[in-house]
Amino acid sequence: MQNISIADSPRRRAPWWFHLAGQLLQPWVRIRRDPAEPATLLKAGVPVCYVIERDGFSDALILDRACREAGLPSPLQPLAGTRRKRSVFALMRRDGWLFGRKRHRSPNEPLGQLVHSLEGMPDRDIQIVPVSIYVGRAPNRDSGWFSVLFSENWVMVGRFRRLLALLLNGRDTVVHFAEPVSLREVLAESGELPPPRFARKLARVLRTHFRRIRAAVIGPDLSHRRTVVDDVLRAEPVRAAIAATAAKEKISEAKAWRRAQKMMLEIAADYSHPVVRSATFLLSNFWNKLYDGIAMHHFDKARAAAPGHEVVYVPSHRSHADYLLLSYQLHMSGVVPPHIAAGVNLNLPLIGPILRRGGAFFMRRTFKGNAMYSVIFNEYMAQLIDRGVPMEYFIEGGRSRTGRLLAPRAGLLSMTVRAFLRAPRRPVLFQPVYIGYEKLMEGKSYAGELSGQPKEKETLFALLRGVGGLFKQRYGHVTINFGEPIELTPLLDAASADWRSASADPDSRPEWLGGVIDRVAEKIQINVNRAADVNPINLLALILLATPKHAMAENDLLAQLELTKSLLLELPYSDRVTLTPMDPAGIIAYGEQMGWIRRIKHPLGDVLDVEGEQAVLLSYFRNNVLHLAAAAAWVACCFLNNRRMSRASVQRLGRIIYPFLQGELFLAWDEEGFGTQLQATIDFFVRRGLLETTGEGRMLERAPGQDDSAFQLRMIARSLIQAFERYYIAVAALAKHGPHVLTAAELENTCTLTAQRLSLLNELNAPEFFDKALFRGFIQKLRERKVVWTDESGKLDYNSALDDMVRDARVILSREMRHSILKITPGGERDVVTDEIALEPAAPVPPASSTDADTSAELHQRHVAAEHEGHRAQAVDATADAGEQEGTQGDLPL
Repeated sequence: MQNISIADSPRRRAPWWFHLAGQLLQPWVRIRRDPAEPATLLKAGVPVCYVIERDGFSDALILDRACREAGLPSPLQPLAGTRRKRSVFALMRRDGWLFGRKRHRSPNEPLGQLVHSLEGMPDRDIQIVPVSIYVGRAPNRDSGWFSVLFSENWVMVGRFRRLLALLLNGRDTVVHFAEPVSLREVLAESGELPPPRFARKLARVLRTHFRRIRAAVIGPDLSHRRTVVDDVLRAEPVRAAIAATAAKEKISEAKAWRRAQKMMLEIAADYSHPVVRSATFLLSNFWNKLYDGIAMHHFDKARAAAPGHEVVYVPSHRSHADYLLLSYQLHMSGVVPPHIAAGVNLNLPLIGPILRRGGAFFMRRTFKGNAMYSVIFNEYMAQLIDRGVPMEYFIEGGRSRTGRLLAPRAGLLSMTVRAFLRAPRRPVLFQPVYIGYEKLMEGKSYAGELSGQPKEKETLFALLRGVGGLFKQRYGHVTINFGEPIELTPLLDAASADWRSASADPDSRPEWLGGVIDRVAEKIQINVNRAADVNPINLLALILLATPKHAMAENDLLAQLELTKSLLLELPYSDRVTLTPMDPAGIIAYGEQMGWIRRIKHPLGDVLDVEGEQAVLLSYFRNNVLHLAAAAAWVACCFLNNRRMSRASVQRLGRIIYPFLQGELFLAWDEEGFGTQLQATIDFFVRRGLLETTGEGRMLERAPGQDDSAFQLRMIARSLIQAFERYYIAVAALAKHGPHVLTAAELENTCTLTAQRLSLLNELNAPEFFDKALFRGFIQKLRERKVVWTDESGKLDYNSALDDMVRDARVILSREMRHSILKITPGGERDVVTDEIALEPAAPVPPASSTDADTSAELHQRHVAAEHEGHRAQAVDATADAGEQEGTQGDLPL
């Protein structure tokens, strides 16, 4: 057989009519090759035979042109060493007509010819190249509505419809060249399989390949919704639930079946490719008017990990725009949008059917008291996973009102894991996604809900009213970051070596299952945070909200922005965290432009501040990235009320507090890793002059309170101080009441009321400070750490570790704050205040030198300047340094 190289292969001249058709079609078709240089995939010197999915004259024209433009051998030339007149054949072929009789043409025939050509010729080979051709996969913003109807789908359309698709959507044509398959190697691997059976087997493999590529490009081939509904209702668990409901309620099985069918129709999506493409067309204009841009990072890594997996997207949930944005970006990037679990409250008139056809399936807020609904929903989820449909759901259960990630709710996760255990054919891959905003559409309603206002019910009128006011504001940029994916199988392997045996009994609930689900949920939230985006608004919120009046002199703000950016760059939280490229001056200008901060002109230097209501809204964006500054904030907090501490003390106390921070902020380190991060942070502060070392690096010391470096350290510390105040409220309330007095719910309520009152007395514009969910999480973490537990009567008991936490709080919190909390907190007979005062030093320790103390004139001058620039805290700390109210000049005796 003659070997023909790619470069030297002769191009057979096409018939005149083929050439004419190509010329007529050329203005209407624009081809994008994937990959751009497919010639690099081929092996030189080996004949090439192309395989296309569907027979068609237009596909042959497109393939010939794509090969010509890429410098590949022509599909029209005879295949060397065979009797074939063309180097291409199709798997799906239309039936032809010969002398009035229908003639069926099988794809196995050309495969059989190729196999036969290699018989007795061990040195010969043929490389088979599967080529997928898609016309009009994704109409863009310039496409018309009519174009959507003729975009690519799963149906083998007629010639006239294909012609219309080329005329309308031909400029969006994708030709995908797959890796070539060596026919000789495949034949050798098949062993002694007879040629006819081998041809059938190879045809099946190629059909599977084309289905997989088509599913990845335009979505899975879903049957009509009624077919899916019927499959679910025929499933054995659902039939058993119908029978049980009929027996329990003493109704006929037919009536119970109709009720189940109604439930299923309420749940099921009705995915429609034309509707998805139409929605994409509309959303392109909507996003362009609403946002200044949508950025997406690390998508290539996510796409590379997805093939062969059942992909479950698990994004952070901060706005109703989340699922629309993610689906839109996936579709525009060439990936099929997922089916999305949505609350049944969004199944509104007009809106619900559109969402359903876009892939939304609806679920009730609770399954309690309705066993049949629970079984049906579980079975529907299992059907989606079994069919390989990508899914998306929010494990937080609802939108975050504070900007923090919420504690995960494991219901949908549990259904996913159990469905995989039942039929572990395709491995499950959870894909965390971080979605970051610069302004939220729901911002004001979130602040109102946290302040006690009832949540507004979703209605069509409310939605239309909200949409009408959207375009009156600027919402800035949106960033979608893809986190590190999580494979389910390795977690199951770690939990149980014989987990596959659990699939034998669909109703089994092995002991290790709950732990796996909890671990998956925790890893998802951690990996979402590891993919955070730090935008200009996040940085401004992190810094300005750390000042008492939410105001700073421009020079101080510029310096603090530079310090914070340097900290995030030199000590990266993760390789998937992205940071704004703007310089400090650009960040301030952008914050003013977006309306988040205002400039107050002053002869001694301009002041930037945040007004009252804006400060509440801005706290949301501080909380988005609070976890990135957790290690730095802890180190800085150790020097709020102390001039000197040892490295060992910072580390030891950090290990004590870390589990609570980790539970609240979903931090990525283990305790050892957190200790390493603390050491790196201390070294950074030393390099920047915020801390000084003595005693061969064992002791750390900050500058006096009036120094700029001490001020910068204080700003970093105060980003996290409210968390420690909440912790102190909880442990002080429990210690003040004593053991066996409060239940967990009563303690949670006491903490919430105390925080609300403290917020009113201290003008804390941060509604999340008294968020009940944060107190609930802290109390749960105390239980996990065996610091507290529930006695036989349901009351909370605790050990001496709780009293140690109360005493250790003096390292971080000022005496004034601790006493204010203890005074406000309702309690029983135990006098915690007296216990704590006894721990204070009998007399202040004098400064190490006279230079550490400020004169009264200097203090007065410092105080006036601070009032001008919103630095009240600086004046307070300068006074604290002069009298050494709380700190010591040596290491704390901890």
